[in-house]
Amino acid sequence: RPGPAAPLPAPSPRELPVKKKQNYGSVHEAVKAGDVEQLASMIKSGAAINKVDLPHKFTPLHWAAHSGSLECLHWLLWHGADITQVSVRGWTAAHLAAIRGQDACMQALLLNGANVEAQDDRGCTPSHLAAAHGQSYTLQTILRSGNVNVSDRNDWKPVHYAAFHGRLGCLQLLVRWGACVDDVDNNGNLPAHLAAMEGHLLCFKFLASKMSNVKCTLKARNDHGETPRDLAERFYKDNILQYIDGMEKQGEHPETQEVLAFPAHAAAFKGDLITLRKLVKSGIININERDDTGATLLHKAAGQGHIHCLQWLIEMGADCDITNEAGETPKDVAKRFAQLAAVELLTQRTGDSNSDDEELDANNIKFFERHGVEGSTDSKEDLTLDKAEKRNARIRAYRKIQELQQLLEIAYSNYRQLGGITEEERRTKKEEREMEKAVKELEAQLEYERIRREKLESQLDDSRAELSLLRKSLEKSRIPPAVSIATFSRQLRMSSRYLEWPRCPGKGTSGAALSGGSVSKIPVLLPSRLGPPRPL
Repeated sequence: RPGPAAPLPAPSPRELPVKKKQNYGSVHEAVKAGDVEQLASMIKSGAAINKVDLPHKFTPLHWAAHSGSLECLHWLLWHGADITQVSVRGWTAAHLAAIRGQDACMQALLLNGANVEAQDDRGCTPSHLAAAHGQSYTLQTILRSGNVNVSDRNDWKPVHYAAFHGRLGCLQLLVRWGACVDDVDNNGNLPAHLAAMEGHLLCFKFLASKMSNVKCTLKARNDHGETPRDLAERFYKDNILQYIDGMEKQGEHPETQEVLAFPAHAAAFKGDLITLRKLVKSGIININERDDTGATLLHKAAGQGHIHCLQWLIEMGADCDITNEAGETPKDVAKRFAQLAAVELLTQRTGDSNSDDEELDANNIKFFERHGVEGSTDSKEDLTLDKAEKRNARIRAYRKIQELQQLLEIAYSNYRQLGGITEEERRTKKEEREMEKAVKELEAQLEYERIRREKLESQLDDSRAELSLLRKSLEKSRIPPAVSIATFSRQLRMSSRYLEWPRCPGKGTSGAALSGGSVSKIPVLLPSRLGPPRPL
């Protein structure tokens, strides 16, 4: 459950310059100007939140998505604007956000339940329109929630629209998301047919490289029996014809796969501003296009220190705060490769990042001046706000968070007072029961191990006592060991003593001791002269 919100200090007039009040003729004009305060005032004064204007049949939500008035769009969604209402051509607010490349607005719409499969009068979904207009960031936002191979009434998929309009960046993105480059429309045209028909050489190269076989691509025929070469000849696309001739002779693509997929990134890496300018201005590549590592054109130019490319990209509105997959901004890449001039140029644009180490909270006004990627990355030319207006918008959004946190605390309290148990409390109690059960099992296991240890210690004491008794018994019953005959004879000669025994008067010696005869000397071995006994 979210904790209590920290109180937000009231900014001084010097910190928050008050925007001059303007009089707008309608809520649509207030939305197009991005004036959320005037929008709120007009709605509270009785203006309809879903009011339709006359020329385009746009609601305020349509205009917010069209112009990129993100804060106004948030306010309208908070206050119940109809997200499904359509214009004359059957466009919802999501269709307009896709056309204009307002990916931040698209994210907000999807989060509030917008249907990405909604079709206009021609059967086009937002993904078709984003691909047709080259809005790759917005298209990626849609693909996270939609189908990459959705069809319109002519069975054109987003990949067909991207190929027909020459949107290489969207084409790359769709292929990475699993789009089928060998799908045909109602006339049997592959995306390669459409690219050849319109003379989009880079798209044709890329599509041919992604097909299973180059020769099959060149010989593929539509329902009218036309190959890509036939279409290029019919519509006088000499660049396509020259490239097809080269492929037929060589049998393969002269360019590498990296150059085929990301020509603008290759141009930025080499410092080729002419090619870079041509690709971006023609709409083939978006100014903030990413490659397969998440790097933009700014990343490539900054890493190589191409100042002229960096300056032109910044002038064209490239976003300096976008990070690649490694979490690096273009300035970080320039630092890593020691491109000091590029670092200085990007620092002038983004500010000094050393201040990021300073710990700030919501009580400091600078807390709301820091930001990452803001707004839309596709469209940069519609509604522009100065730093003070952006900061004020963040403060209002933060106050909304505080307000909702307080309301959430009250709602939790009311629910508990009525005897309700939240899902979080149920999970907590379940975890506590499982932990108590685990503790009891461990305690029982510990008691079992303690008793087992005591038994083993008792057995060990008994074994030690028995061993001690056996040692004592062995010492008492120890017998001197027998000696060898040779040793015995030698010791006998060295320590012999003769004892006199009475000899019998007879001839023999037997029975001399009993008969009381003369005494004879018999060698007797004294035990003290035998030496120490051998150890057992």
